[in-house]
Amino acid sequence: MAVVYAKKRNGTLEELGRTEVIMNNLEPAWIQKISVNYQFEIAQPLIFHVYDIDSQYHNLPVKNLNLKDQDFLGEASCVLSEIVTKRNRTLTLNLHNQDGHGLKNLGTLTVQAEETVASRNAVEMTFRCYHLDNKDLFSKSDPFLRISRIAESGVSIPICKTEVINNNLNPVWKPLCLTMQQYMSKDNPVIIECFDFNSSGNHVLIGKLQKTVAELEHLHKTRSGVNLVLPPSHLRRVEKITEGQLFVDGYIEKQLYSFLDYISSGFELNFMVAVDFTASNGIPHNSDSLHYIDPSGHLNAYQQAIMEVGEVIQFYDSDRRFPAWGFGARTFDGSVSHCFNLNGIPTDSVVTGIEGIMAAYSSTLYNVTLSGPTLFGPVINKAAEIAGGSLSVNQNKYFILLIITDGVVSDIQETKNALVRASDLPLSILIVGVGGADFTQMEVLDADDGHRLESSTGRVATRDIVQFVPMREVHRGEISVVQALLEELPGQFLSYMRSRDIKPHFPDIVHASGQGTLYGV
Repeated sequence: MAVVYAKKRNGTLEELGRTEVIMNNLEPAWIQKISVNYQFEIAQPLIFHVYDIDSQYHNLPVKNLNLKDQDFLGEASCVLSEIVTKRNRTLTLNLHNQDGHGLKNLGTLTVQAEETVASRNAVEMTFRCYHLDNKDLFSKSDPFLRISRIAESGVSIPICKTEVINNNLNPVWKPLCLTMQQYMSKDNPVIIECFDFNSSGNHVLIGKLQKTVAELEHLHKTRSGVNLVLPPSHLRRVEKITEGQLFVDGYIEKQLYSFLDYISSGFELNFMVAVDFTASNGIPHNSDSLHYIDPSGHLNAYQQAIMEVGEVIQFYDSDRRFPAWGFGARTFDGSVSHCFNLNGIPTDSVVTGIEGIMAAYSSTLYNVTLSGPTLFGPVINKAAEIAGGSLSVNQNKYFILLIITDGVVSDIQETKNALVRASDLPLSILIVGVGGADFTQMEVLDADDGHRLESSTGRVATRDIVQFVPMREVHRGEISVVQALLEELPGQFLSYMRSRDIKPHFPDIVHASGQGTLYGV
C-alpha cells in the first residue's frame, strides 16, 4: 500500500489518501487515485510512503489501518510541479529510508498525474448593442457587459465581462469566451447586464436581459436583436423595455486546453528578474536598508521575493538559466544604468538557478553605487526583446519578468508604452513593492479596474500582463507574496496562447478543471 502526504510550510505532513492493498506483489500497479488540489502559485511538496501490509489486516478498510503496525518499505518525495511538467506527467522516484540514508536499493515508485475530467467545451461570442440609453450628462455612456450565471439557489454569479468602450451608444465588444464550467449547460440561463462605466465603481445599469446560451446562439443564426430591460425600481413599479438592443454578431463553439495541457506537452515558463538599486533603498551596510545583508542569514525583502517566486517557477524552466538585471545604480564604468547585468558580465545576463540570482545580487551590492531615478522602461523593453526574439525560434516559451522595487516610478508614461508594446508578446510582469513607499502608480499599471493600459499614441494593451503586490500588505494577511503574485499567471498564459490559437503538442489529452489527481502510484 502507498500513502500520499502533502508537506505543509511548517514541516508537518497531511495525509491525502491511501491506495488499495495489493497482495503478494513486488511490482504493484495501484488503481486507487489520490486527489490533490493543484495550485500553480505555490510549491507543493509531496511525500510517498510504501508499506507492506501484514496479512492479518487484509480484510480491514485501508483507512482503518494503523501504519505503525505495518512494515515500512521506503519513502520518496517530490514537488507536484515536477510531475505535471513531465511530458507524459509521469515521474519515477527512488525509494529510500526515512532518514534519507542507506545504500540498500529499496526500489522505485512511479507517479502519474492526470487532471480530473471535465468538459473542454467553450463558446466564443461577439456582442454588440444598438441605440443604448445615454446615462452621461455631457458625453455618451461608456458601456460594458457583465455576464452572470444563475446558481441553483437562484443567486446570480458573475462569470466574465467585456472591456469598457468609451463614449459610444452603439458599441461592438471584442469576442468573449465562456467555458462550460462557467455556463454549465446551453440550457442554463445567463444574465447579461449592460452598464455605463464610472471610475468611482458606481456603474449605472443601462439594461439587462436573461437568455440561455442556446437562445443566444439562435439570436446569432437569425441575426436578430433583443431589447434590454430595466427592472422595477422605487421610482418605477414595472420593468421598462428600453430602445437599446443586444445582438450576437459572432458565435463559435470551440475546445479549450488547460494550463497543464500546455505545460505537460513541453511548454516552459522562463524566469527573469530585475532588482531596484536606487538610493532610496538606503545604504546597504546599514541595518535599516532594504538591501541589508543580515549576517545571521535572515533574508531581506529582495532576497525573500527572489527565493519565493523562484522556488515555484524554477520547475517550469528545464535549463534553469535565468537572465538577471539591476537598475538605478552607478555601475562598474561610473555611469548610471537602468538595465545592467547582475552578474557583472557585459555580454551575458544569464545566471544558473535561483542560487545564481542570489549570489549575483549579493555581489552587485558591493560593486555598484545606489543612485536613481526609478525607471522601469529599459528592463521591460529588454525582457520584451528576449520574449519577442524567441518567437522566431519556437512558440513553446512564455516569459515572466519579476521586478522588485521600493519606489515610485519616474517614467510612468514610458513604462505604460513599454507594457502596451509587450502585451502582444509571450510575457507577464510581476512587480513586488518593498518598503513603505506610496505604490498607487503600480495599481494603475496592474489595470485590474477594467481599463486596459493606453500608450502615449493612444494604442490600448491587447491584454493585462502585470500583477503588482506590495509586500507589506501581503505580510499582514494569510496569503504569501508569491501566491498573491502568481494567482493570475496561468490565466495570462492561457489568454496569450488562446488569442494566437496556439495548441499543445499532443492530441490525446484528458482535460481538466484545475484539480489534479495522482494515480498509478
